[in-house]
Parts: sequence; structure tokens; C-alpha cells
Amino acid sequence: MTATLVAKDLVGGFAHRTLFDGLDLTVAPGDVVGVVGANGAGKSTLLRILAGVLEPLEGTVSLAPADAFIGWLPQEHDRVPGETVAAYIARRTGCAEATTAMDAAAAALSDPAAATPGVDPADAYGVALDHWLATGAADLEERLPAVLADLGLDSHAVDPATTTMTSLSGGQAARVGLAALMVSRFDIVMLDEPTNDLDLDGLERLETFVRELRGGVVLVSHDREFLARSVTRVLELDLAQNTTTVFGGGYDSYLEERETARRHRREEYEEFAEKKADLVDRARTQREWSSQGVRNAMKKSPDNDKIRRKAAAESSEKQAQKVRQMESRIARLEEVAEPRKEWELHFTIGAAPRSSSVVATLSEAVVHQGDFTLGPLSLQVDAGERIGITGPNGAGKSTLLRLLLGRQSPDSGRASLGANVAIGEIDQARAEFTGATPLVDRFESHVPDWPTAEVRTLLAKFGLRADHVERAVDDLSPGERTRAGLALLQAVGTNVLVLDEPTNHLDLPAIEQLEQALDSYEGTLLLVTHDRRMLDTVRCDRSWSVLDGQVSER
Repeated sequence: MTATLVAKDLVGGFAHRTLFDGLDLTVAPGDVVGVVGANGAGKSTLLRILAGVLEPLEGTVSLAPADAFIGWLPQEHDRVPGETVAAYIARRTGCAEATTAMDAAAAALSDPAAATPGVDPADAYGVALDHWLATGAADLEERLPAVLADLGLDSHAVDPATTTMTSLSGGQAARVGLAALMVSRFDIVMLDEPTNDLDLDGLERLETFVRELRGGVVLVSHDREFLARSVTRVLELDLAQNTTTVFGGGYDSYLEERETARRHRREEYEEFAEKKADLVDRARTQREWSSQGVRNAMKKSPDNDKIRRKAAAESSEKQAQKVRQMESRIARLEEVAEPRKEWELHFTIGAAPRSSSVVATLSEAVVHQGDFTLGPLSLQVDAGERIGITGPNGAGKSTLLRLLLGRQSPDSGRASLGANVAIGEIDQARAEFTGATPLVDRFESHVPDWPTAEVRTLLAKFGLRADHVERAVDDLSPGERTRAGLALLQAVGTNVLVLDEPTNHLDLPAIEQLEQALDSYEGTLLLVTHDRRMLDTVRCDRSWSVLDGQVSER
């Protein structure tokens, strides 16, 4: 089925805060709309509204046809304890809900007493059956194994009927999420950060899938290369200007148009401000001349009240007329609002005293994890080296990092960490910022000597203000937890920086600022990322490729 979604005058947000308003958007078959904006601008909220998961504060969302099937895939995989891969995919694709509805309709058909009053059980069953077939639930079990195997998750690694989602690694969970998308039968799909945790092969498969979809797609992503290769239009939620703008063309075209539009807004305001300031200054001068003219007339005729009053009146009226003319010109100026200054993240990575000349060494190191073996590896990381690490999910990158950092001992061979090594890390799971502890308390535990006021001030610089710092870290968004991790890197000195997929959940301005901070960082860097533009932007001395438990230098 081909379907079209039309959003009109949408207002989204919460009772205490409006995130966007007056938003109009049409998504037709074949459209791929990329939604961009700073963290907190309302991107995920918009997707939930368009998917019908959340009601807008105002405005409407309509579908043609009205029974079109919309899918929403949130950015976090929402792994339920005990839920199998098959059950997870059935839930994500809408098949589970459709099956439940059909079973209920079938029960009502066989037992009229259980039917909804006023609803023909046969009609209800027919609608439920049509929807069940449309979701692809009828043959989902048969289609799924082949898709999983094609994604490198064959039955030996992942048995969809018995393997639970909570037992999977982040990379495996990301591939299962991709499998859910590939077996889905949505007419229109909402994708929230679908690239997170996907390796390069997964990214290419996702790009191909999105390009080949016949239905419309609305997606949120901070992967710049994915946006450049996939989207046909860009919807910008500009939190600073409180505007929503749709840009035609792809992502790179949007960047150019956005920069041009911002420059024009600034030039228009500066021209207006300069003209208004000139008129105001001239009006002020006229008033001064008027006052000076009266005083001069009084000095020349100090004893003649009649002449003094006449001179004062004539001079005052003439100058007052000029002042009124200036004020009239000022009033007729078309007001141009000053562009609001965008909030920008500016930070540096705190430095620690230099470590020993050799940071880490592996000598014939081997690690066994079930059927997987990493090694034997003989590697050395020297102080100040910048190493980019790439490889498919499951190749052993995270295990390699644990070995190098002394957090896991090899089963054979040797691993040693140098002296005076101060490690700063943003790990893939953002493990430093999880749990029920308030953010401010968790942060203070890492910097016990800092006054609370200084902690709050630093977090505010990273966009984590009063309404964030008292919340439990588990209640923060993934992007907010990542910002807290960046703030910690600034607060705590480091001479060995380890970044494992640092761009996951970060908004585009923060990614660019991170790249700038890395450019000036002088310590040792171990960077694991699948962000292709970051790999091109960040300077690295060496590149390691991890594949099938082995490390090669490229």
C-alpha cells in the first residue's frame, strides 16, 4: 500500500514547555525526510507524534488512506528481560500487536457474548485479519532466519526462538533492530537514530534499505554520511530561533542553504539595526538643537519676555517638527528581529601529566570468550599516538580495549599497562552514567574536591541545567548522558583518551565540537567509531582494523 502522511500546524512538547509549533510536513511515498536539530529540540517527540504514539498539543496528523500502517522504531532498543529475539522483532514490527488483536477478534466471533457491543464480530474479525496480513505476521517466522543469517546472526550465534535480547552485545542488538526493520511491512516508517551501534556493513545495508523503500520515511540521525546518502529533504527544528524549516534537496544541500539563510538573517538585522540607530541618533541631535535654540534666544533677549517667548516658540516648533519626522521614520521601519545566538558547546579535554613513553603492550596475548578467540596479539601503544580502530561488530574491538587498559587479563601471553597512565573514557554503554543516582551526585563522586556550585556550572556549559542535574541518570536521554561524559573528560585530567562510538546519541553541533577538541588534544587517543565523517576528520597516526579476532594495521 502506498500512503501519504500530512501534519498540519503541529505543536509538540509538554505542558510546561513547547518544543516546536506551527509545523507543517507532508510525507509522500518515496520521501526520506531527515529531522535535524540540537538535543532537546523535540526530534524524538515529533517522531512519536507522527507515529501516533503521542498526542500533539495542537494540530493534526492525517493519513491517506486512513488505515495506513505506520511503524516507529525508537532509538533505544528497549530490551525486555526474558524477551526472545523472535518476540522482540514481532513486537517491533507490529506483528505481535496485530496477532493479539486478531486472536481477540476470533474469540469474539466464536463467542458473541465477548464481542464489543454495537460491533459486528465478523466485520471486526475481517479488519483484524487484513491488518494481521498487512504486517507480514503470517510468514514472519519463515522470513526471519534468512534475514538474520544475512546480517551475520545465523542460528549458531542467535536462535530467534530461544536467545534473549538482554544476552546480546550492543552490536548484535543493533543488527537485530536492523533485521526488524528489514522484515517489517510498514507503509510509512519513523526511524529514531537507526545507525547507533551499526558497523560499516550494517550502515551500508541500512542505507540501501532506506533508499529502496517505496513508502515514506522520517528519520532522526546524527550520522552525517548516512544523512548525506539517504535523505531527500531535511526538516530543521531550530531551538534557538524557535522555527521549523523544510529544506529541499539532500543533507549537503541543506548545510549550504542553512549557512546562506543564517548569513542573510544576520545581514538583514545588521542593516536594520544600523539604519534605526542612525535615525535615533539624528532625532536625539534635533532635540538637542531645539533645546540649544531656546537657550540662545533667551540669552539674546534677557529682558524682553515677549521676544523671548516668540523666539523660543518658533525655534521649539521647528525643531520639534523635525524630531517628529525622525520619529515617524523610525516607526515606519519594518522591524527585523535579532537572530538569537545559538547555544554552542565549547570544551577542552583536561590534561594530566605525561604518562610513561610506552602506554600499553600486548605480547602474544590471547582471550577466549565462548567460541570466539581474540589473538594472539603483539601490539604496542606509545605515548601521544593517535590510533583509529575499526572493524565489524563482534570482531573483538571492545575486548581489545579491555586488554590494552588492563581491565581484562589474557588467557595466555602478557598484557601490561605503562606507568602514570590517566585514562579518560567514553564507553559504548555510557556506563559511568547509569543508575538511580541524581546526575549531580554521580558527577561529584568523580570530582570529590569540587564544590557543588562548580559542578552545576560545568554541567550547565554542556546543556545540563537545573532540570537535568537533580534527575536520576537513568532518566536522562542517551545524548544527555553522553554530554555528562564529555563534561567529565574536561573536569578530570587524562593522558590516555578512549572513545568507543562517541558520536552515538550526540547532536551534530556537539559532534563537531568534539572533533575540534580532539584536534587540540595532545595525549594518547584510542578512537573506535563507525562514523565515516569522523574517521575522515579526526587526525590519526595509525589505523587498526579488527577482524575475526585479529588486528592488522592499515
